[in-house]
Amino acid sequence: MRVATSVIEIINPATQQKVGEVPIYDRAQVQAAVESARKAQGAWAAYSFRRRAQVLYRYRDLLIDNKERIADVLTGETGKPRGDVYTVELFYLCDSIGFWASRARKLLANQKIRPHLLKNKSVYSSYLPIGVVGIIGAWNFPLNLTIGDAIPALMAGNSVVIKPSEVTPLSALLAAELAAAAGFPPGVLQVITGRGETGAHLVDFADMIHFTGSIATGTKVAERAARALKPVTLELGGKDPMIVLRDADLDRAANAAVWGALVNSGQVCVSVERVYVEEPVYQEFVNRVVRLVKGLRQGSSEADIDIGAMTFPPQVEKVERHVADAIAHGAKVLTGGRRNSRLPGLFYEPTVLIDVDHSMKALREETFGPLLPIMKVRDEEEAIRLANDSVYGLSASVWTKDIARGRALAHRLESGGVCVNDCLVHYLTIDAPMGGRKQSGLGRRHGPEGIRKYCHQQTIVVDRFGMKTELLWYPWSPFKTRLFSRVLNLLFRSGWKKRFFG
Repeated sequence: MRVATSVIEIINPATQQKVGEVPIYDRAQVQAAVESARKAQGAWAAYSFRRRAQVLYRYRDLLIDNKERIADVLTGETGKPRGDVYTVELFYLCDSIGFWASRARKLLANQKIRPHLLKNKSVYSSYLPIGVVGIIGAWNFPLNLTIGDAIPALMAGNSVVIKPSEVTPLSALLAAELAAAAGFPPGVLQVITGRGETGAHLVDFADMIHFTGSIATGTKVAERAARALKPVTLELGGKDPMIVLRDADLDRAANAAVWGALVNSGQVCVSVERVYVEEPVYQEFVNRVVRLVKGLRQGSSEADIDIGAMTFPPQVEKVERHVADAIAHGAKVLTGGRRNSRLPGLFYEPTVLIDVDHSMKALREETFGPLLPIMKVRDEEEAIRLANDSVYGLSASVWTKDIARGRALAHRLESGGVCVNDCLVHYLTIDAPMGGRKQSGLGRRHGPEGIRKYCHQQTIVVDRFGMKTELLWYPWSPFKTRLFSRVLNLLFRSGWKKRFFG
């Protein structure tokens, strides 16, 4: 493969120091990568589920053995705390490997179908690997949103080509290096690097695309894939609401709001991005939240901290715009509201806003930063209406001591996932499907659909008796015509059972 003529420098967002560089793959290089993946895929698909699982378990051992090295790379390119690497990144990835390795065979087993007619046929549905899966990952979780999404595709018998974000590609490259050491056949799991154009080439050559990122880019991916009628799954943005009712456990709700809004500096697709609190408990809830936020420690990943740097420079600027717009429209900053001048990198202070409404960008557009706007509402009806007043529908949460009431309200929220008295954890529940409504995406990760989406579903119909001819076959005759005319009356005319059986 030819050496790339240009490179991308990777900058540590916490220190602003260069930590590496990667090549930019051109169209010919992307095509070559996909072709080598396609050649390798057939042999990989011929592996039994057990043999694929054995490779994955070896891979998981290597990930654990190299966790310090992985943490060094991840913190260096993202600026997140080391604790976040061990929990939200590595713990999730290791659990994901065990989940798919142990369940893929059952989830992709042939499914026997009992036809309501044609009783002389044996029918079943099977799942076959789609071929080469292209994964275009995001920068906020550069390990989980690349390798994590590749695991079910690999267990289904596909080969995978990953295009990580140009902002955070180093962890995916390291993970691919460890995959080769674990025994993945050459070509089965590859990482290509570059900017948006490289990803566009991958859309052109791969057999399917899984994309995580913004609505704008996801729309372009879908449009490009549609030209060749290629399947795509998209996890896009979120503006995830949290509803706190007057009977909620306020201590638990406040702790959850702070963590749910600020983990990974708020750069999570299912972050708590807006909070609606019933009026009787509004001030008490706000007081608890502000006290907790003021106690958080922010700094570099080497320190004992709670919140690290933001990762992507334009994202910091977006947070600044949202805060400035909110203030201009009458919002009040209770804590934070500016960059952290005591630190050298992309640090924005965790921020709480009140006196907010839907005229403000901070309540309408995805912020994706350490910002927590809290709005007072009259009652649950107003909270539901405002929560649903969004183009997004990825995640939401309801907080109440009345679980039945919480479940009922959850069903009224226009969201792909809802937690009652919790937040974000539906993403960690790999057993259950996770995805969005409205402009938050198409398709699901996790659950049965999370692996079956990487397959062609094929139906097999087998004749059971081997008769020389079938009633539907030629020649057609007056007898057959009269017979089927009577069958139509017998089977499908309303009330026939009552006429015949009383």
